[in-house]
Amino acid sequence: MALFKKRTVGKPGEWYYCLRHRMVEEGPECRAADRFGPYATREEASHAMETARERNREWETDPRWDDGTKGEGEGPA
Repeated sequence: MALFKKRTVGKPGEWYYCLRHRMVEEGPECRAADRFGPYATREEASHAMETARERNREWETDPRWDDGTKGEGEGPA
């Protein structure tokens, strides 16, 4: 018996942005690793990449998370 069952039919009103196909879909059509969401509206899902960029920018410039490694690459040396 599978631990998690794949939903083959999405819920009406659940919107996702598929990273693989670069399009908005209603209900989970693609696998979870390939999508952002759920979003409340189709419009919100269509702006998923912009929202992610804004959140990344906020995180990267948040002084509470400044560990002094700016420009040094990723990961431990």
